[in-house]
Amino acid sequence: MYRRTENITTLLFDWDGTIADSAQLGLTAFQKSFDALGFAFPQEIYETAYSPNWYSIYEAMGLPKETWATADDLWMQHYGKQTAKLIEGVGDTLRQLHHRGYRMGIVSSGTESRLTRELRAQGLTELFDVVICNEQMINKKPHPEGLLSALGTLNRPIAEACYVGDSPEDIEMGKRAQLLTAGVRSTYPTSWRLREANPDIYLESFSELTIHFPG
Repeated sequence: MYRRTENITTLLFDWDGTIADSAQLGLTAFQKSFDALGFAFPQEIYETAYSPNWYSIYEAMGLPKETWATADDLWMQHYGKQTAKLIEGVGDTLRQLHHRGYRMGIVSSGTESRLTRELRAQGLTELFDVVICNEQMINKKPHPEGLLSALGTLNRPIAEACYVGDSPEDIEMGKRAQLLTAGVRSTYPTSWRLREANPDIYLESFSELTIHFPG
């Protein structure tokens, strides 16, 4: 039974896996980063422990804490200036939702420089009224800080907002902030556990958002 969506005026989105099809680009960057640090990359652990909070990945994969900052820098270096493609149907869906009058924002663990570049490259910048990235969050996902900060910037109440993400941590984050949550399947390793997180709305594809949010 879905929670009602009639009062929703604001849609906040995760970026990687939800809007951008960046799973393979991110995985390759992780593999190259571990190789540069001289550590084996345990693929099975990565697939089990994947999280938008990279430090929890590093910890699960046995990367020494003193190397984490270097690992972050290496990841950015190896991801480079690649631009992830949009997930199929995302661009049209976002434009429909914008046309229907929803205020929209991004809350992502990604870096500001990368998201700014990818938003611009995909022609989506004008659709979003707020973009909260890693640099703007002291507490990482699933802490609700990023969502509450975005709503504060937009001056919108919690009761009128929904967070759309592809990972269990996204759903937990939304629930902690007391937002309506929508989970959409992606190609990221832990997205198969999305149903277990009990999102208020479960989606097999991003385009299904237009069914639940008619404006």
